[in-house]
Amino acid sequence: MPDPRKVRADANAIVAELLERLANNEVSELEVKRGGVRVRVAKDGGRVGAGQASSTAAAGASATVTPAAPAAPVKALPTVNAPLTGIFYRSSSPQTEAFVQVGSKVESGDVIGLIEAMKLFNEIRSTQSGRVRRIFAENGQLVRAHQPLLEVEQA
Repeated sequence: MPDPRKVRADANAIVAELLERLANNEVSELEVKRGGVRVRVAKDGGRVGAGQASSTAAAGASATVTPAAPAAPVKALPTVNAPLTGIFYRSSSPQTEAFVQVGSKVESGDVIGLIEAMKLFNEIRSTQSGRVRRIFAENGQLVRAHQPLLEVEQA
């Protein structure tokens, strides 16, 4: 069991850092997990969940510190992964529609995008059948081999 005084000191340092970042950026809420501590800060109007300790700081920001709980098991959906490293494109040209959108139905073998590697465009085909749940890679983004490109919910 970690020493509560050390956890509180770590949490106070994290809160101070997050509040400074919150004041200097155009964001309304930040959350960080370090070790056994989870800290979330929000500007006025931001919702902050209940926690062990709560404090109010300058600029109307509030902070919540809670011990990080073990994550509940989440049923992972199958993903279609990049077979090689390169630049991912969701469509064949900027003027055409993307091969797939969130909610699109895909079959195993359907083209879901292109990866440009060594000046060659490689068609990326789905390895799963179902409905596209999430798309992880943006158009024009560098992707690494085996990086998930999209998540498929099997029908």
